[in-house]
Amino acid sequence: MIRSKFPHLHVAALSHAGLSGKNNEDRYEVSSFQASEDDPRPSVLAVVADGIGGHKAGEIAAELAVNYITKRVADSAAKKPLKTLERAIHDASLAIAEHAKENEDQTGMGSTCACAWVIGNHLYTAYVGDSRIYLLREGQIQRLTIDHTWVQEAFEKGLIKKEQMYDHLNRHVIRRHLGGANLPDVDFRLRVDDSESNEESARNQGFRLEAGDIVLACSDGLTDLVWDDEINDMIRANKDINIAAEALVDLANRRGGYDNITVVLLAVPRSEADEQKKFGILDWIFGND
Repeated sequence: MIRSKFPHLHVAALSHAGLSGKNNEDRYEVSSFQASEDDPRPSVLAVVADGIGGHKAGEIAAELAVNYITKRVADSAAKKPLKTLERAIHDASLAIAEHAKENEDQTGMGSTCACAWVIGNHLYTAYVGDSRIYLLREGQIQRLTIDHTWVQEAFEKGLIKKEQMYDHLNRHVIRRHLGGANLPDVDFRLRVDDSESNEESARNQGFRLEAGDIVLACSDGLTDLVWDDEINDMIRANKDINIAAEALVDLANRRGGYDNITVVLLAVPRSEADEQKKFGILDWIFGND
């Protein structure tokens, strides 16, 4: 693909170390492209990675994850997005494992990843771990990803109830990550309805985005402290997504900021006709001239 300076989506991104005094082991990258000289389709790739391991090993793992995934996607032609994302994540996992092998003090390092790739107006996702991707549409929020955590698996097996997930002692135990001895099972479920089967969610890849849609990718430093409905309310309350990103990080910090917090927002622009229609309706409601 060919890198482009100006993304076809509105982009806001922010990462904060939090208030615990720990290093920021989160990393993110947002890149914009044109598919090729012969293919004018624009695309935007957002990658969020949350590092695992102390002594700066986590931040190195997250950096490797973001860099390898972004490079593999950049070197593609945007023709097989799911296969490209899978190979990119596997390349990143191998690179992290190899780095840990060569540096004994960084043994056990790893990273999550959440990738949102918008080609034209079609969304493709791939993820490993508990970093999340959301869709905000028409005042509603939908979590598109499914956490790879002990509590999620326990809930799905009926061992714990949903309300027990939020403060369970094992809520931060992740079941998949990059950098392990084996390649991670990349998750392509894109859940636009909570009642869907796994197979139905996987078939949603290439989901068509609409004007006004917002895609959020984030680390668990946000979602551990700010609930989904609060995320929705805060983004919708701010027309500027840069201000919305800052507000989300600020809220997580006000509630303790126990972990690193990373927020990436991708907003599909509204057309001029959409804006005129929206304001025309408001004028009619409020009787403005």
